[in-house]
Amino acid sequence: MTLTLVCGVIILVGLVGVVVPVVPGLLLTVGATLLWAYEHPAPQAWIVFGISVALYLAGVVLQYLLPGKRMRQQGIGGVTMLAAVVLAIVGFFVVPVVGFVLGFVLGNFLVELSRRRGDRYAAWAATKTALQAVLHSMGIELAAGAAILLTWLIGVATLGIPA
Repeated sequence: MTLTLVCGVIILVGLVGVVVPVVPGLLLTVGATLLWAYEHPAPQAWIVFGISVALYLAGVVLQYLLPGKRMRQQGIGGVTMLAAVVLAIVGFFVVPVVGFVLGFVLGNFLVELSRRRGDRYAAWAATKTALQAVLHSMGIELAAGAAILLTWLIGVATLGIPA
């Protein structure tokens, strides 16, 4: 019972980690199902883990493919995203909590402003597209994490809680 509770808490922490990018959220959720399957006496627990791995892989692939395609269509390159992430990390330490977001937006805007030869409107449009892509990616990861949670809960309900 204790292990099942611990796994549930780890999965919830993983879901929070999707939104607060300090913890490897999706990886924690699938890791908790692995721990649960390893310790559960029923062999069907491994099926729950297998489904969780499939959901994890689908989430990882989709979270990079779909938003990345949209950004490439808008002409936002990897250099822009790299600069945005670097400034986001700097911003995180300079202005705690909100600095990550501010740094990402500022980094994206400045690179796009430079690339678009001072056209603020085009740079801001590209920045909004990048923000939407990041939120889209986060939504995909959160949906995959919720699907893993649901799979695990069905497994717990079906197979029971080991003594």
